[in-house]
Amino acid sequence: MTVPNSLITTRFNATSTAEDVVAGLDLTNVRAIVTGASSGIGLETARALAGAGAEVTLAVRNIAAGTKAAEDIVKSTRNERVHVTALDLSNQASVASFVQNWNGPLHLLINNAGTLPSTLSRTTEGWELQFATNYLGHFTLSLGLHDALAIGARERGEARIVSVSSTAHMRSPVVFDDIHFERREYDPQAAYAQSKTADSLFAVEATRRWAADNIVANAVNPGGVSTGLQRDFTQKQKDYLAEAEASGVFVYKTAEQGAATTLVAAVAPEFAHTGGHYLTDGQEAHTVPNDADLFKNSDGVKQWAIDADTAQRLWTVSLEPIAQATV
Repeated sequence: MTVPNSLITTRFNATSTAEDVVAGLDLTNVRAIVTGASSGIGLETARALAGAGAEVTLAVRNIAAGTKAAEDIVKSTRNERVHVTALDLSNQASVASFVQNWNGPLHLLINNAGTLPSTLSRTTEGWELQFATNYLGHFTLSLGLHDALAIGARERGEARIVSVSSTAHMRSPVVFDDIHFERREYDPQAAYAQSKTADSLFAVEATRRWAADNIVANAVNPGGVSTGLQRDFTQKQKDYLAEAEASGVFVYKTAEQGAATTLVAAVAPEFAHTGGHYLTDGQEAHTVPNDADLFKNSDGVKQWAIDADTAQRLWTVSLEPIAQATV
C-alpha cells in the first residue's frame, strides 16, 4: 500500500490521451464494464480498453446509440469482443437486471455515466435524479458486481473500480440533512457537485471494505470536456462554465484526453492494489481545505470528498434506500 501522505505520481499529464495510457499493454484476459459508453469520455475509455485487447461491455441507457458506438470501436480496434447491454442507472430494477444477467469474472468496473439536468427531476422513488443516477445507481451496481469483481481479482491478482468524479465536487459536500432537495431550493450545479463528492467518497469506503478481496476503487477528475452532459444547460450553467474557463479552472480537453485519467486509475501499475485516491491529470491530487476557492485550487481535492468518516456515513445512509427500492 502507498505510504501515507505521499502522493502517487505517473508519467502522464493533462495532455495525455487514453491511447497513451494503454500503449504497450496487453489486456486480452481482462473483462471490463464501462457505463455511459455510447459517447464522450465513456466511449473513448471503452475504445482504449478494447484497443489493448480487453473484452468490453458498454452499459448504456440508449441501446441504439450503444450499438453504434460498439460498431465504431470494433472498426477502429479490430477487437470483436465489444458488447452492448442496457443499463438505466436511475432505475433500480434496470440495475438489478444488469447485475443478474452478468456472468463470470469482472476485472474493471468503470463507473463513468452521469447526468446534469437543468431542472429538478425525481425517480419513481422520489430521489433527486442526479444523486440517483450519478451516485446511487453506481453504488448499487458496484455492490451487485462485488462477487464478480472478487472472482476477477482471484484470477488476475486484482480488480479495480474507477469512479468518475469532477472538479465540481468542490462546490458541495454531501448534504445529509437534505440529500434529495426536499426542503432547500434546487440548484442543478449544487446537485451535480454533491453527486460527484459522493462518487469520490464511494471510492474511499469501497476500498476500505473490499481491499482484502484485492478490489480497490479510485475516483478521477477527467477535466473539462465538452460532451452531451452539457446539452441541457441553462444560461446560468453556461455562464458558470465560461467563468471557470476564463479563470483558468480548466482548459477544455478532447474526449480522448478526458478519458486518460480514467485509464490511469484502471490500468496504470502505480495504482495497483491501492485505492481511495482522487486523481486529476493522471496524478493523485493534493488535498485542499473545504473552504478553498475552486478557481484557485482546481487541481486539488477537498477534504470532504475523501474523508474516511464521511465515506462510512454515506455508505450506511445509502444502503437503506437501496434496500427499500428492492423490496
